[in-house]
Amino acid sequence: MSYPTTGPATWFVTGTSRGLGLELVRQLLDRGDNVAATTRSAHRLDEALGTADRSRLLPLQLDLTDGDAVTAAIRTATERFGAIDVVVNNAGYGFLGAVEEITDAEARQMFDVQIFGVWNVLRAVLPDLRAAGSGHIVNISSILGLTAFPGWGLYSAGKYALEGLSESLATEVAGLGIKVTIIEPGYTRTDFLRTSSLGLPERVAEGYDAIREMTEAHLAMPGTQLGDPVKVVAAIIEVAVGGKAPLHQLLGSDSYGLAKGRVAALTDDIEAGRELALSTDI
Repeated sequence: MSYPTTGPATWFVTGTSRGLGLELVRQLLDRGDNVAATTRSAHRLDEALGTADRSRLLPLQLDLTDGDAVTAAIRTATERFGAIDVVVNNAGYGFLGAVEEITDAEARQMFDVQIFGVWNVLRAVLPDLRAAGSGHIVNISSILGLTAFPGWGLYSAGKYALEGLSESLATEVAGLGIKVTIIEPGYTRTDFLRTSSLGLPERVAEGYDAIREMTEAHLAMPGTQLGDPVKVVAAIIEVAVGGKAPLHQLLGSDSYGLAKGRVAALTDDIEAGRELALSTDI
């Protein structure tokens, strides 16, 4: 059992000052659960929560790329609440630009947050979860962790890496009482597509007019996305409370449709290359 059957659960959630992370903190506090909420700006989180009851909240201003600081944050949360039951790796941001346009610094920054920050959290929390023989790790990916669009190469690269990490982790800890779920939302009405959460390349190259047009379309999209962030967060909580979700939990009709299309296209590729694939055995 990864979720307590009695008393409040304790959640460790990253990236909580806006978007799905902030909504998750709100709903968890309303439930009466304990929340250790990491953010790069504790002041922004405090302002965003408004009049919410903070008696079960532990705000942690934290740079997830600092492994020692992450370990200290996990220790602080454990000392405050006794144990961590659910870990939600949510911190992240979008990036729109052609592969050719991405600088080394932009690529490394994305992986620092999407992968190495997650890895720091996992390394810090897994010893305690193993010792307890329970726990649930929820990694927030995206439908772009299963498929890819032009202009989203950097973001998809990070999410594809997160998917691979999560799938390996799930098999490693399955016998230790620890569950892993990958959440793959579609377009959701948060500020993810606003410039506060969406990176753009420092320089642009000629010939990518379609990507420039798509960038403008995405920047104009906020307020029209299909996904309801309140319902998405309620679904994430249901995944942790119920403990019966599949490894890959899609959220949103757009995400579901795109995933089905990706499976069909991949199947077509596999079968198209079957003859050559089977010809290379010794």
